[in-house]
Amino acid sequence: MELLKRLSEAAGVPGREEEIREIIKQALTGQVDELTVDRLGNLIARKKGQGPKVAVAAHMDEIGFLVSHVDEKKGFLRIEPVGGFDPRTLVAKRVTVHTGSGPLVGLIGTKPVHILTEEEKKKELKISDLFVDLGLPGDRVKELVRVGDPVTLRQDFVEVGELVSGKALDDRVGVYVAIEALRRLEAHRADIYFVGTVQEEVGLRGARTSAFAIAPEIGVALDVTLACDTPGVEAHKQVTQLGKGVAIKVKDSASISHPGLVRFLVGLAEEKKIPYQLEILPRGGTDAGGMQLAREGAAVVTLSIPTRYVHSVVEAAHKQDIRAAIDLLVAFLERCHEVDLRL
Repeated sequence: MELLKRLSEAAGVPGREEEIREIIKQALTGQVDELTVDRLGNLIARKKGQGPKVAVAAHMDEIGFLVSHVDEKKGFLRIEPVGGFDPRTLVAKRVTVHTGSGPLVGLIGTKPVHILTEEEKKKELKISDLFVDLGLPGDRVKELVRVGDPVTLRQDFVEVGELVSGKALDDRVGVYVAIEALRRLEAHRADIYFVGTVQEEVGLRGARTSAFAIAPEIGVALDVTLACDTPGVEAHKQVTQLGKGVAIKVKDSASISHPGLVRFLVGLAEEKKIPYQLEILPRGGTDAGGMQLAREGAAVVTLSIPTRYVHSVVEAAHKQDIRAAIDLLVAFLERCHEVDLRL
């Protein structure tokens, strides 16, 4: 899990994915036939084959912030989100502000409850209520920090029982699954493109542009999905459960999976005794939604890694589900030339 630890702890808000891109380059050098980077910043790795043309996408970016204002007197920073946050998960967290002269550790602060008015206590917390404290005087902060500098949450990657937990498992665990599958893959007929996509969290942007260039017949997105198998959540609202295997997505807000791909993946999982579960996600989408609409369209599906506490710094996934995702992706890439895409 050392590679996953590096991916999780590295920084890469939408539009600034270069640190993650370099880790992937290092991991795949010598494992693929081509490695290129397009104008938007997508990393494209190719393992050549005769066909069909298959794109596997996992996004490199994580939700984060950009500095939107520097208080020149006190040195506090205001931040603009890039990606979706629940502000409740941000109170009293540490962040890294990535400046041109190096990283700075900061603290997310807000008014203490002791001095809130009764009216303020009733209000819903907003990101605009928060600020970043660098512990430095205003004139020094003004020298070091500029509007637009990226800000990422700080969190160690740890193993917790049978789980792994850290920041940005969405979607560094998908990137990890792709790398491990490409390393294991041997005989294949498909012409395979792995894309480490950019700016997924702000609109599936990298998936759209890269798929337009590649023009795949089949697109497979790798991403996390909700595992709401926690106290207080009814069974029919849990989406997936940890430890029950890789999730084969049927539908989310951005795409409807091709039924032929779903059937084929279910058959493969059952044949090879890979644990799996079927998934319908009521809100949210993956890079499959971008790939599906490129050029004349592609048949797409998402393989999801069930994850608790998504979009927080303690995202948690089960090791068995990660292994199942790798196993099923390898099996699929070896046999995807057999898929019947007729509707």
